[in-house]
Amino acid sequence: MEIRYQIRRPIRLEAHLTVEGFTVLLGESGAGKSTLLKALAGLLPAEGTPFSGLPPERRPVGYLPQDLALFPHLRAWENVAFPLKDPPREARRKALLLLERVGLLEHAEKRPHQLSGGQRQRVALARALARGAELLLLDEPTSNLDALTRTQVLAELVDLIRKEGLPTLAVSHDPDLVGFADRLAVLLEGRIVQEGPTPEVLARPAESRVARLLGYANVFPVEVGEGGVWAGGVFLRLPLPPWARPGARAFLAVRAEEVLVVRPDRPKPQENTLQGTLETLYPEGLGHRGRFQGPLTLEILLPRHVQERLRLRPGQPLEVVLKPRYLHLMPR
Repeated sequence: MEIRYQIRRPIRLEAHLTVEGFTVLLGESGAGKSTLLKALAGLLPAEGTPFSGLPPERRPVGYLPQDLALFPHLRAWENVAFPLKDPPREARRKALLLLERVGLLEHAEKRPHQLSGGQRQRVALARALARGAELLLLDEPTSNLDALTRTQVLAELVDLIRKEGLPTLAVSHDPDLVGFADRLAVLLEGRIVQEGPTPEVLARPAESRVARLLGYANVFPVEVGEGGVWAGGVFLRLPLPPWARPGARAFLAVRAEEVLVVRPDRPKPQENTLQGTLETLYPEGLGHRGRFQGPLTLEILLPRHVQERLRLRPGQPLEVVLKPRYLHLMPR
C-alpha cells in the first residue's frame, strides 16, 4: 500500500512510503510518527492517499494507540464486538471467532485489567479485524510490554498479523522493533529520508543521522582517498561507492559489535589495524561494552565468549581491526 500524506498541523510533515507486510517507521521522539498515524486514522486533518476525505468511522483502518483504547468496563469479546453492526447474538458469535483466531478464546470473558499487555494487544487486533481493516496502525507497540517478555509477545503479534495478511505500519523510536520488520522507513525532520527492505536499510543507511538511529555506535567524519579514507590520521581501506571521489568529505560508520579485537594467538590482520588503549569496559547483558582510545575513539561490544577468552581489563593496550566489509561510507 502506497501512502502519500501532507500534514500542516500540529507539525508540518510530508510522508511518502510503501507499507508491505509488517512495516516499521522509525524516528526520534517528536518527529511526527504518531501524528502520521492519527492522520491516517482520520483523527487529524491531512491531504493525500489513501482514505483522505473519509471520516474516521468510514476508514478501513485498525488504529491501535499506545493505550490500545480498550473499554475497561467491557469484557474482551465485548470490546471486539463493539464495531460490529450485527444483532447482539451474531455480534458475540463473530467476536468469539475473532478471539479464537488470535488465540484468546479462553479469555473472552475477562476485562482488560485482567489481561497481560500482549493479550490486550491481541484483543485490539481482533477488534481491528472486526472492522474489516485494510491497514493496521500500531503506535509504539513496545511501550507497554514487560521487558522480560517483550520479544516473545512481539514475535507472536507479528506472526498473527502476517497470517492475516494485513498490511501494518508500526511507528516507534525503539531500534529493537526493527528486527521484526519486513520493511523499514526512517522519519527525520518531517520527511521520510530512507525506506526499503529492512536488511538493505540496516546495511546501507543513507546518512549519518539514519546510521545513529539504526544503532551504529561509531560514526565519524573522514576524507576520501585512493581506495579508502583518512580518519584520525590513519588510512582505512574499504570499497568506495561511485560518488566517493578523492578529496570528498564523508562519514564512516561501523557498529560496536563489528569492531573486532585482534587476538594475540592469531595472525595479525594486514590492514585497518589500530593500536591504542582499552579505556573502559563494563558488562552489558551477556556481553561487555567498552571504549577503545587510539587514532580513533571507538565503542566496542564483545560477546561473552570473547571476553572469557581474552580477559580484557580497562587500561590495558589493545589492538582492534576494522574489516572493510563492516565499514559503511555515507555522504557528508
